[in-house]
Amino acid sequence: MDRLKVLVVDDESRMRKLVRDFLVKSNYDVLEAGDGEEALDIFYQQKDVALIVLDVMMPKMDGWQVCREVRANSKVPIIMLTARTDERDELLGFQLGVDEYIMKPFSPKVLVARIEAILRRTNQLETNELLSCGGIQVSRAAHQVLIDGRQVDLSYKEFELLVYFIENKGIALSREKILNHVWNYDYFGDARTIDTHVKKLRSKMGEKGDMIKTIWGMGYKLEAE
Repeated sequence: MDRLKVLVVDDESRMRKLVRDFLVKSNYDVLEAGDGEEALDIFYQQKDVALIVLDVMMPKMDGWQVCREVRANSKVPIIMLTARTDERDELLGFQLGVDEYIMKPFSPKVLVARIEAILRRTNQLETNELLSCGGIQVSRAAHQVLIDGRQVDLSYKEFELLVYFIENKGIALSREKILNHVWNYDYFGDARTIDTHVKKLRSKMGEKGDMIKTIWGMGYKLEAE
């Protein structure tokens, strides 16, 4: 399979180099832009960009403007990077159709993991229909879950929630991100929906339910045994 192209947009050359180096090591082709206008030029010229990593604060055209322009013409996955901590910014990002929202400073390894998870979900990255983690085996095709060889019956949303956790194992996931990706909410939904499903999922997973850790005040994280 051809290497997927990721467009990295940030006015800081040091930040672009950091992200580029990690993506190249993970076998991606990387395109770079130092401002929003250059980003749009490259995006429309290349035609086959698989994902955009997009900084918010940039000269000439900020990340929000770029996102609006891209979303008017394409559903390409977008990860927004920002140094700002205003919850309204995160809400705006999801309303504009952003797939992920990552705060600076961040771990490049975590960024690559999230890029790969998004590309798997959008069927751009070749992936095995079988997922496994700490004695848990998931067959997407059969919609089947085995825990230590024992079949576990999950509802559709419980199954999707478990898949999302496994795809993002080791990554702390906010309730908002879980709602956005599992329930496809474009706004901040009721956190109790997440908590209720996680409680049921943990119960059905038995001892393996302890792998789903609560991140107090934020959300959840799956830690592989």
